[in-house]
Amino acid sequence: MDTQNTSAPPRTRSAPAGNPTRSRHHTGGVIHDNTRHTTRFVVIGNHLTQHPELSLLAIGLGCHIQSLPTGTPVDIKSLAARFKEGTKRIADALRELETHGYLRRERVRTPTGHIITRTTSCNQPHHRRETAGTDCPTRPAKPHRPAPHPQPPTEGTPPPHPRGPRPRKALPAVPQPTRAAATALHQQATDLLTALRRHDPRLLLSATDTEHLAPGVIAWLEREVTPTAVRHALTDNLPDEPLHRPAALLAHRLTDGLPPLPPYRPPADPLPVRHGLRNCDGCDHAFRAPETETHCPSCRTAATRP
Repeated sequence: MDTQNTSAPPRTRSAPAGNPTRSRHHTGGVIHDNTRHTTRFVVIGNHLTQHPELSLLAIGLGCHIQSLPTGTPVDIKSLAARFKEGTKRIADALRELETHGYLRRERVRTPTGHIITRTTSCNQPHHRRETAGTDCPTRPAKPHRPAPHPQPPTEGTPPPHPRGPRPRKALPAVPQPTRAAATALHQQATDLLTALRRHDPRLLLSATDTEHLAPGVIAWLEREVTPTAVRHALTDNLPDEPLHRPAALLAHRLTDGLPPLPPYRPPADPLPVRHGLRNCDGCDHAFRAPETETHCPSCRTAATRP
């Protein structure tokens, strides 16, 4: 009886208090099968996806909003029409994102007098630099350091390249129309370029870009191309990735797809002038002739006979 059973299994030890991850029920953790994305992806920080205070709905909604292109409506009604959650849960999730700095909503008045809600999404609320018209928290300013005194270049050493903003590359050239067509179709071409953002929010053009592209659109219109066909040529089959410079893409399409000139059409012959009736001074018969003629053709012929 004093001999222990050596074949009996040892007693299971409990998990220590300092290791909460160890439990009696061993379940396998997540295993990632990752494939590198090349198109249609967005970078989202773990500070949002693993936020300790946000709800799961708020985290998912914040990731969805950051993946949308600029100009997509993200109001409560639009999100409720997109997802199965009701307006109450979506409104609570938006307030959570707004409280933690991932979302900012402000009411502004449009030039037409309507009041709309403008929504701004911040992917890094505590590290994004403050821009004009934004309230995102900024990172602390770096201490000012005096610039080092420039040393004179030694013989055989190239001078240092001055640092500064790189000049922006000029837009590609666009076709130029005739002088007469440019005057008549300028407003129509400007309205067409301004309305492109309604079909794709990425095609938001500045006033300088619109002025540069307008002659190319006029060159299409004077070739008897309808404004609808020009719009389809500029907006169809756009790439899925973000457009860093949409004006350059539109300039390339205006130049590369320029249609030929229409066939030459000779001007139509002018209609003959129809004179009014007047009475002949010789025979008092009515005839058609300009006011300078006083006699009908018969009287003029008789007067010229010998």
